[in-house]
Amino acid sequence: MDSLFAPDDQPSEMMSSHSGEPLAARMRPKTLEEIAGQQHILAEGKLLRRAIEADRFTSLIFYGPPGTGKTTLASVIAHTTGSRFESLNGVESNVAEIRAKIEAARTYQTLRDQTTVLFIDEIHRFNKAQQDTLLPHLERGTVRFIGATTHNPYFYVNSPLVSRSQIFQLEPVATPDLVPLLYRALQDEERGFGKMKIEAHDEALHHLAEKADGDARKALTALELAVLTTPPVDDTVIIDLAIAEESIQEKAVLYDSDGDQHYDTISAFIKSIRGSDPDAALYWLAKMLHAGEDPRFIARRLVISASEDIGLADSSALQIAIAAQQAFEFLGMPEGRIPLAHATVHLATAPKSASAYKALGFAQEDIKNGATLKVPDHLVTRFRKKIAEQSGVEKAAMNYLYSHDYEGNFTPQAYLPEGRSYYTPTENGMEKRIKERLEHWKSQFED
Repeated sequence: MDSLFAPDDQPSEMMSSHSGEPLAARMRPKTLEEIAGQQHILAEGKLLRRAIEADRFTSLIFYGPPGTGKTTLASVIAHTTGSRFESLNGVESNVAEIRAKIEAARTYQTLRDQTTVLFIDEIHRFNKAQQDTLLPHLERGTVRFIGATTHNPYFYVNSPLVSRSQIFQLEPVATPDLVPLLYRALQDEERGFGKMKIEAHDEALHHLAEKADGDARKALTALELAVLTTPPVDDTVIIDLAIAEESIQEKAVLYDSDGDQHYDTISAFIKSIRGSDPDAALYWLAKMLHAGEDPRFIARRLVISASEDIGLADSSALQIAIAAQQAFEFLGMPEGRIPLAHATVHLATAPKSASAYKALGFAQEDIKNGATLKVPDHLVTRFRKKIAEQSGVEKAAMNYLYSHDYEGNFTPQAYLPEGRSYYTPTENGMEKRIKERLEHWKSQFED
């Protein structure tokens, strides 16, 4: 169903006072209720909501993708708590500017009894000295610090600053939360396009919201472009699906080469293979390739997964993973993506076993926590045996039984002094045959 915004008696023109300010800036929320999404931290009863409403917070760090409202939320917090709002940028600011802002905050606190929220965007760009400059003033309560970053602060922000702050992660704004924001922008006479005659098709607004990929700023910018570049028909700007598709570019996949998206996506890829879901594994593979991930990194992870997750249940998986890595080196992109997909599907659909990987872990744990076992006399080198004989060790104790001299190329013989066991085969795939073989060999010890 189409929606028509603006009373019929209003002139079809933009408000002149907004001619130089982007729609995304004009529609920036002023209250907690206007913030799109983020209900996981802002819903009634949530910790951050309670801290803001009770005016009981000191230092906060928000992290999340661009366009999720980190700056906006900081501004709303300052407004809600009646604080001054000062901002700095981690790329452009220096220690002198930090100290100037803090000195101004101290003055307002002394003369007007008003607190200051010092917001620092891209806090991860501050070096250690810049971040350390803040610490004594946070301790004294001179400013209320709010930092914002697109990187995980536990890895990219100094530990002393993180330990003094509460960390909240902002999520991409879901499509159902973006659509009402676009409607509100069309209806708002003061900040939006409420004084224009605009007929916006529902499917067009849903398209803008979906293609914005969780970025409220991008959705509003695309809407503004659609409105301002579409010629009116009988004094009405009509925004249909075709106009919406032209107004928003193909979304750039949210991905960082060394941050959360990088690690989260490769984690989802490997876990999908481990969980035997080829469709999910192919999706995460496609996302990484589309976003420009290094295919060699993907190939290395496939080789690891072939041994860690498939292992002896299908030993050909390792061969296929290595072949895919070599094929990529030979082909390059874009054809190199094909053997990567081949290996991905094979690994995802192969029987699974982590028995060899786990067995190594058990053995390493024994070595780490216990005494190092002595190599049995019959397994030492010939040179060591000569030394042992000279030391009075009986030759019979040093007799090594050569397996190939016996039927089935096996004879019972101890290879660990305490007979420890680490490897427990599964019954998955080819490993079932390994289990049967081991049980047969062990039975000969009992005989």
